[in-house]
Amino acid sequence: MALSDYRTLGRSGLRVSPMALGTMTFGTDWGWGADEAEARRIFDTYLDRGGNFVDTANFYTGGSSETLLGRFMAGQRDRVVLATKYSLNLQPGDPNGGGNHRKSMVRSVEASLKRLATDHIDLLYLHIWDDTTPVDEVMRAFDAAERAGKLLYVGISDTPAWQVARMQTLADWRGWSPLVALQVEYSLVQRTVERELVPMADALGLGVTAWSPLGMGVLAGKYRRDALGASDRDGDAVGVTGTRQQVAQSHDMLSERNLTIADTVRDVAQQLGRSSAQVALAWLLQRPGCGVMPIVGARTLAQFEDNLGALDLRLSDAQLQQLDAA
Repeated sequence: MALSDYRTLGRSGLRVSPMALGTMTFGTDWGWGADEAEARRIFDTYLDRGGNFVDTANFYTGGSSETLLGRFMAGQRDRVVLATKYSLNLQPGDPNGGGNHRKSMVRSVEASLKRLATDHIDLLYLHIWDDTTPVDEVMRAFDAAERAGKLLYVGISDTPAWQVARMQTLADWRGWSPLVALQVEYSLVQRTVERELVPMADALGLGVTAWSPLGMGVLAGKYRRDALGASDRDGDAVGVTGTRQQVAQSHDMLSERNLTIADTVRDVAQQLGRSSAQVALAWLLQRPGCGVMPIVGARTLAQFEDNLGALDLRLSDAQLQQLDAA
């Protein structure tokens, strides 16, 4: 497999790479990302190798991720399938600064377009479900933004399966823009999405993109068991600032269970002479069904190039069974 082995995204005809470039690491605002020069090298490497699917959000590094991408895409915007998200609040104290409602969407899209230095977004995700906004308001707002030329396709992230199914059915009934992508946390340490979300996506025509495919570094072998007892949870309540270990701890990624799974990943990697990260990503790339597209982000070009090595790794049935059992 290669980044240039494009596949169609869900029920659309849009062609995207099998591995997306995640840009939550673009910018140092949160204390652990890549600076502009390193982020540019990662971006250029991805495009040079045939990649075209770039994932960001209005919230990432306080907007710096989108701003940097706007600079990097100058002169080559049409090569990129650009995905961003709305929902999270960049205006503390403003009750309408975030959420899934129409006002939040319109404000967020306009601000993202400015930061990204573009006149349209290829794919806009609802970032996280607010459990407040009616589904018809969301889908009508998506459709209106598409008809206005602000975006081309719509997707959804981190929302209950029954709500997504309602939204897709409503769009079909009303002739509104359908959802074509579902973004969920999916990895060897987070497989709950296999119960309802992934089968739903397969049935209703949503391509699946996977965030945190390395379990916030756990599956890459970054942490050992001495991290379990470390008192290092001084990051913010959202779990995005501080050290990478603080971020992993705030999301409950550092557990005996997860480190045991990481041990098995390391064992398979040693059998193959590959890195743990490549094995964990290859497992996702070989999931059955509609095809899962990992979103891979990195703080350094060396890390990113190592992750790309998963594309030419084919795990055997025995190795897949060993990982599944863990």
